[in-house]
Amino acid sequence: MKSVFSKSLLILISVVVLSVSFVAGQDAEMDLSEMAWEDVVAQAQEEGELFWFQWYFQPRFREFVVAFEEEFGIEVTVVDGPLDGNMQKLLAESGREVGDMDVLSTGFDQLANLELAELFVPLEQLPDFDNLTIELAGVDGEGFAVAWWGNQTGIAYRPERIAEDELPQTFDDLTAFMEANPLEFGIGDPNGGGSGPSFLQAMIREFGGDLEYRGDEVDETLTADWDMAWEWLEGQSDNFVITGGNADSLTRINDGEFTMVAAWEDHLAGLQKEGEISEDIAFYIPEFGMNGGGNAVTIPANAPNKAAAMVFIHWLTSPETQSELNVQFGSSPQHPEASDEFALVPNEQRAFRTVWMDQPYGELINQTFIDRIMMGQ
Repeated sequence: MKSVFSKSLLILISVVVLSVSFVAGQDAEMDLSEMAWEDVVAQAQEEGELFWFQWYFQPRFREFVVAFEEEFGIEVTVVDGPLDGNMQKLLAESGREVGDMDVLSTGFDQLANLELAELFVPLEQLPDFDNLTIELAGVDGEGFAVAWWGNQTGIAYRPERIAEDELPQTFDDLTAFMEANPLEFGIGDPNGGGSGPSFLQAMIREFGGDLEYRGDEVDETLTADWDMAWEWLEGQSDNFVITGGNADSLTRINDGEFTMVAAWEDHLAGLQKEGEISEDIAFYIPEFGMNGGGNAVTIPANAPNKAAAMVFIHWLTSPETQSELNVQFGSSPQHPEASDEFALVPNEQRAFRTVWMDQPYGELINQTFIDRIMMGQ
């Protein structure tokens, strides 16, 4: 009798557990777009955690997200990892029912060749979606990615050596500066970040044609006049220095080696905020134009905590958080109601922002610079 009772009780418990598991599974797969926002928030708080794969400033972001954790009671784990590694992990895990990523940061340029609808959760559910930046650097997030971080390349300079009204605005100006001040202009190695490649793309547009460098393959009719750009740079080989990349350029201008270097606005502002670079170093976007863009946030389709991820992205892209990101990191706000009063450049200079060339052209420029200029110095 005892054995029969025990077996019946075990069967009953198993049925209850399976029922609960089935309901929980239904909730986990619930389409967020069918839920009212307050229900999304409630579900997020029930999930209680999320994993943010963010490839830079991770220690500082662990401090930054404390405000979100305190407001919503949701723990955020900022996961270390390089951008390329995170993107490879996204693709490798895409076939799994449940992955490890809840929120993935990436550059907009990384989205260009992905099947967004297959990899990510749609974000139209965000209450403020219509005010968010969904297209940047010539790439449309298609409702699956929104901008949260704006960045801009330009020229960092030492104001005690060159007055604002003397800053080179054209390549003729730059040529005159370089010839009058040899070895006081730095261009970063393409292997060390994007500031150097941005300058090289500006050079190509100036001497090789300001064309639409778009497509999955290089159109040789668009590159026919590029040799003029390389000849100009070769002619200036005794007047500029190739640095190790983004960080090396800023370190060396900070140490007084250079008057001007190609740089990132947000990188410079962030290091100044940390006290690693002097606040005396200034920044501008020349009228000949340099590339700007930004980073997106997404929710992988197999994220384990989709609701928490959605609430986090809403917080991250809000006017208040965007304003604070400008204060703390120097990023360009991506919400129209956010403040950018702590930006390193006035808004009117942003009219000189240019769009990154598509990858085949960018890679060709970088490799030509390495082969023809770096190997030749």
